[in-house]
Amino acid sequence: MSNPYSVMVVCTGNICRSPMAEIVLRERFAAAGLGDEVVVDSTGISDEEHGNPVDRRARAVLVARGYPAGDGHRARQVAPDDRRDLVLAMTNAHARALRGLDPVLFRSFDPDAVGNLDVADPWYGGAQDFEDCLTQIEAAADGIVDHVRNDLGNARLRHNG
Repeated sequence: MSNPYSVMVVCTGNICRSPMAEIVLRERFAAAGLGDEVVVDSTGISDEEHGNPVDRRARAVLVARGYPAGDGHRARQVAPDDRRDLVLAMTNAHARALRGLDPVLFRSFDPDAVGNLDVADPWYGGAQDFEDCLTQIEAAADGIVDHVRNDLGNARLRHNG
């Protein structure tokens, strides 16, 4: 595929939720055999954490569940020209801030999610809040992979048809 399918996950500061989701999605796309066809990155709606690494508590919960720690990640703010095939907002507030990028709520891909579809912000909490956040991310990840697989299949059909 000449142009990989692009996915961007967006939260507030780009040091907890969105990099955690970026890492989980990369792993899930690779496991689905789509690692070469899909690129995933993450950003924040704020520039307050610009240049900072993944929060140490987020790194700890990722590693404890067998994911990479996110070494090399540096927070950055989303830009108006950050166009992607799929933009995933962690909360309704993030989606409103991203309205020009046509975002979709991350948890809308969790088949068991009901009511408030915001991914809970673990920043002010403790270790359990980070565990809960990662659980919410994992619960939606397979639905996102399925959605992208369908998009890729439809694009192939249009291209070959």
